[in-house]
Amino acid sequence: MSEFSLYIVDDETSLAKGIALILGNRYRTRIFFSAHTVLNALEKKCCDLLLLDIGLPDMNGIEVLKIVKKKYPDTAVIMITAFDQVQTVVSAMKAGAQDYVVKPVQPDSLSLTVENAIDTIRLRKEIRDLQEKYLRENLPFFIGESRKTQNIMELVQKVAASPDTPVLILGESGTGKELIAGAIHYRSPRFKGPLVSINCAAIPENLVESELFGYEKGAFSGASAKGKKGLMEQADGGTLFLDEIADMSPGAQAKFLRFLESGKFYKIGGTKEIAVNTRIVSATNKDPESMIAKGSFREDLWYRISVVKIEVPSLNERPEDILLIAGHFLLAYAEKFGKKIKGFSKDAQKALLSHQWRGNVRELKNAVERAVLMGNGAEPGPADLGILPPPDCSEDSDSVFLSKNRILHIPEEGVDLAEVLRDVEKKYFRAVLDKTGGNETRAAELLHIKYSTFRYRRKKLGKD
Repeated sequence: MSEFSLYIVDDETSLAKGIALILGNRYRTRIFFSAHTVLNALEKKCCDLLLLDIGLPDMNGIEVLKIVKKKYPDTAVIMITAFDQVQTVVSAMKAGAQDYVVKPVQPDSLSLTVENAIDTIRLRKEIRDLQEKYLRENLPFFIGESRKTQNIMELVQKVAASPDTPVLILGESGTGKELIAGAIHYRSPRFKGPLVSINCAAIPENLVESELFGYEKGAFSGASAKGKKGLMEQADGGTLFLDEIADMSPGAQAKFLRFLESGKFYKIGGTKEIAVNTRIVSATNKDPESMIAKGSFREDLWYRISVVKIEVPSLNERPEDILLIAGHFLLAYAEKFGKKIKGFSKDAQKALLSHQWRGNVRELKNAVERAVLMGNGAEPGPADLGILPPPDCSEDSDSVFLSKNRILHIPEEGVDLAEVLRDVEKKYFRAVLDKTGGNETRAAELLHIKYSTFRYRRKKLGKD
């Protein structure tokens, strides 16, 4: 017997029992003779498929349908109707009914209609399972209690609701830009279509166009005799993810822009225009605006691909998430390598929080994998992670562990607070200017202060 459950709702006892007799040997069925009894049953346990009579004694079947679709959207509904209720059937389909059967019910027609509905339900479950599997496997990049992480997750949810809005993901290498692209795709209406990726920086400049658009046989020297379908065509109905799009060659940029404007393109050496329906998600770890200023990236293409921008913070910008992400990797690799591990040692936790993760989550993942694989103890330490412990982090030192990722040393003679704060401010100014390449306007934005305030403070601190 199938795993799927069917509720049959009809006040004609003989008809309801007859339907149950036809379907009962293949599906788990229950019979109800009124709207209120089935609605009460649904509150306790939902079903996969509801066979619902339009003409119930206590409530119109269309009203029951609307309640079911609102409260139990995953439950499919097949309406049971009389031959002369065509207009009512149209209303039912508009309200969310999947199909209908006409009285007097014919066994073969009923079985076929139910089988088609069950196939649709099965497909939806498979899609949901795949979505959950993808999100579960890639969850570490979205683990976090920081506000920045929560903002990314909320933005991904909003963007995914649109099937075709172009998205540009900005962030350092190793922050999980490709996984964010995957999360957008797998949460979107395009989930059933393919997710096709290309790293524009990893492909030689003269091959990017052929990879993207494909080519006809004999299009150029060395071309395959059969020709080639490009990634654009492979992504039809799904999502095309262009990683490191800022490294795309000028020729490919021009051709790609024409595609974005028309939804059509030509293969290399081809004369037939090809139309595809694909969503474009792009990413880069560079600053496209500075590249536009240099003339290496087209401004009109930039506007086309960046309708929505998602800026992914580096791991160092969300220190609250480091131990959560590391803990997830620790459990995953302990299970993978069959090791019994309690957790990180205190020194390892301090080292994780004080380390500068230039490789972001990718570097953190590698460090934890190394610690689990190579370590012998139940609590990996800094040496197992392959990172240096923070200075003076032993239990008997006079250091203070502050704000989760800063170690402050307090000498016996005390400190000059004004001098310390001035030194810290100078270091922040120097670091943010290094990050922005000397761009003071952007530096002021990163420090959340006005440009005039930035110039004043920097002058007072000295420009060394």
